[in-house]
Amino acid sequence: MEISYTVVAIISVIALIGYQIGLWKIFEKAGEKGWKSLIPVYRMWIWLQILSRPWWWMLLIIFPFIGIFMTYMMIWKTIRLYGKTSYLPLIFGTFFYFIYLPYLGFSKKEKYTRFKDLPKFKKSKAREWGDAIIFAVAAAFIFRTFLLEFYAIPTSSMESSMMVGDYLAVSKFHYGARIPETVLAVPFMHHTLLLTQTTRSYVEWLQLPYMRFPALQKIQNNSPIVFNYPDGDTVALERQSESYYAIVREFEAILNPNASPAEKSMVENKYGPEFISAMQLQYGNSAYHQGMGRAAVWNEYHVISRPIDKRENYVKRCVAIAGDKLQIINGQLYINGVAAKNPEKMQFSYKVEGGISVKKRKELNINEEDRQEIAPSVAIYHLHQSQREKIEKMGKIVTPLLEKAGEYNASIFPHDARYPWNKDNFGPLMIPQKGQTVTINDSTIVLYEQIIRNYELNTLERKNGKIYINGKEATSYTFKMDYYFMMGDNRHNSADSRFWGFVPEDHIVGKPVLVWLSLDKFKNWGEGKIRWNKMFKTIK
Repeated sequence: MEISYTVVAIISVIALIGYQIGLWKIFEKAGEKGWKSLIPVYRMWIWLQILSRPWWWMLLIIFPFIGIFMTYMMIWKTIRLYGKTSYLPLIFGTFFYFIYLPYLGFSKKEKYTRFKDLPKFKKSKAREWGDAIIFAVAAAFIFRTFLLEFYAIPTSSMESSMMVGDYLAVSKFHYGARIPETVLAVPFMHHTLLLTQTTRSYVEWLQLPYMRFPALQKIQNNSPIVFNYPDGDTVALERQSESYYAIVREFEAILNPNASPAEKSMVENKYGPEFISAMQLQYGNSAYHQGMGRAAVWNEYHVISRPIDKRENYVKRCVAIAGDKLQIINGQLYINGVAAKNPEKMQFSYKVEGGISVKKRKELNINEEDRQEIAPSVAIYHLHQSQREKIEKMGKIVTPLLEKAGEYNASIFPHDARYPWNKDNFGPLMIPQKGQTVTINDSTIVLYEQIIRNYELNTLERKNGKIYINGKEATSYTFKMDYYFMMGDNRHNSADSRFWGFVPEDHIVGKPVLVWLSLDKFKNWGEGKIRWNKMFKTIK
């Protein structure tokens, strides 16, 4: 159940009123004037005195987001002043403070006791551990949700800027900390329970709408960004690392006898003739119609949906922001008609003729998982310019592998032959901006269909050559959010916006700010496994 913004606003107002009324009466019971509870900052100082807490708590209270934790701790301590020691009133009162604080303030049977006069409460070992765990989990949750979270780089899509084995500190507050939308979840587990493959770590009974704290800075071109994978709203659990929508398109191409040559070539290379024959035998008995591929996917795999904040976390470079015009020509990115500044170690794929020893590959910091041997002493490598030059100096023949302009790649957004784009020749494409209105028709709807239906939650139908949004015929659409275009620095080995389109603003997680540990998975400890030159370096 998703709660609307109106309901959130009403609940927030009720909570604020209850909190204020309760604090007024509690101040009065403690011998302070109730009106002091109305003055921001000052009331926290008076409250600390009532609780007999040290002055330096005030420094923590005024610190962004840490203050949230401190306020809840002060509510917990306030409940203790009324003789409550069991977890039931302490936890209930802390979470439902807008009910419990007024109750303590108004109830004649609930007596306030100064901290120094409270009877000594002897905690058992279990209680000591329980208190420590509760406060540690609460503090870590707030820190992780609103300040910093740590991630590991699992793939080479940002090689060599961010390498496999890099451990990142990601700031949540630079672009505005996002309020968790999935409220009921196991702490510190993203979407799957520990030691399981498919068991969810959350339930969707209660969903908050998208809300974000004010940002310290705006997202700029070429900034590295951590975001929730947009195509991850639906997942085939047995193939979680792949796009569900890509799998559906592939199954449609397998079952559609009129699939384009590019689509047929794509699925043949990926699945092989045996799998394709088996699928056609099992599902191709009746005449093909649109949707047979989707039905086959749902029959073959366990398919689930995921809320935004429980989708996979990706890290890429934001190459275009809302309102930009993007185009790629022969591998060179252009923004608003001007050649973009390329990342220092941007990589492309090359065919290298002439063997390179394992020792030499390690010296060149070549990712072994990116290497594809296609013939004896011939392999495809993903290299940046410096690596390419060093290999050429070794006498090897190095040939760049670029897709030609007009060569349609069916895996590339918007997956429509009317837009014959590929990894190296893409666009031009305008990046949608909040408030911008675009014309929609049979040819442009493929660019914006996912935005209209999946991201901005409208109904979308196409009937008799006309487009209907929320049941009404439409020839234009106005965007409700800003969107971004993400690309990996490893241009030929990155699942990015070229494949699945735009990233909505509500999917932005944070800004990578620091590599705090870097381990080379392809080297042993004696070979320089720790990349000391990357440790504690800021990310650009």
